[in-house]
Amino acid sequence: MNTLPYTRSKNRIVELMEQPAERRDAAWMRDAAQQAILLELATLPPYLCGMWSIDTSTGDGSVLRTLREIVFDEMSHFGLACNLLTTLGGTPVLDDASVLPTYPGRLPGGVRPELKVFLSGLTTDAAEMYSLIEQPDQPLAKNAAPHPSIGAFYTALLEAFHAHPERITGTRQLSLNFGHGAGNPVVPLATLAAVEKAIGVIKEQGEGTSASPENPHPGAAGELAHYYAFREIFHKRRLRKNPDTGEFEFTGAEIPMPDTLPMGVVPAGGWPRTSAKDAGTTQLLDEFNQAYSTLLRLLQDAWRRDDAGEAEELLFEAIAQMSVLQGPAQQLMARPLPGGGGNYGPEFLYVSR
Repeated sequence: MNTLPYTRSKNRIVELMEQPAERRDAAWMRDAAQQAILLELATLPPYLCGMWSIDTSTGDGSVLRTLREIVFDEMSHFGLACNLLTTLGGTPVLDDASVLPTYPGRLPGGVRPELKVFLSGLTTDAAEMYSLIEQPDQPLAKNAAPHPSIGAFYTALLEAFHAHPERITGTRQLSLNFGHGAGNPVVPLATLAAVEKAIGVIKEQGEGTSASPENPHPGAAGELAHYYAFREIFHKRRLRKNPDTGEFEFTGAEIPMPDTLPMGVVPAGGWPRTSAKDAGTTQLLDEFNQAYSTLLRLLQDAWRRDDAGEAEELLFEAIAQMSVLQGPAQQLMARPLPGGGGNYGPEFLYVSR
């Protein structure tokens, strides 16, 4: 099996978007779906670091619940993006460090090139960065500047599906329900209607709709789309609609920033091992990276298996592997950096077999 059927270009999404509609063939769609997988993957490490850094013994837990809801949504978006690729006959690539997201760095594909995505504990700066990842083209909230969005990329991919529904094969489709109201179900994408719904979920849960900042999908009653939920954390205020102007403003009830473990910003390439306080810190860093890399390989293998039973078994093994990450991550967040500036935290570096 070809292990890297997709380009390594760091600006691939920009390049794909520049292709005219008549040149968006099956290979273009598979390439775009692989980029969608990388985009969804790129959001998880920063959101997880923010969530894991929260001190659960203090505060009312509202910010933690918000981050947890968003993390599960993003996990399901990742699964749906994998189904988008495999229904086109493609195979996910998650075991090549040259195509995987790195931190600090840009989002995959060259979208929002002005935005630097970093790993740290939850701070006001981190909450702003989270919201800029999710920002729609025309936010409904006051004083939010428009930007080209991830949503525009998904719209282009959906248009290609509309133009060529015959490319939907329904092959190697996985199903997953996180349960307990967490995330959306990952469902098979064997029809154009299913593809439309999946891309709608990914876009609208992140950005909201043109009429409302709320997450419009079943099971998310009362939840805001991710962009607006993150802006609430940034502004430390609930979003409310001004009855006089009809504009959405962050002037509602106060949202206190929770106490957190002071994880510093992970430097490029990870924490210098020579400055680690002791061998235990290095061991935790390596343990986390190995566990993260194993998770990516399990997910890749699950969507590459033709046998449905084997694929499902690998997927559940991957879910179990996800729970392995939190322990070493939070242990690192409790260890001060030798030169000051906060504590250690997970690096999310891919390690080859």
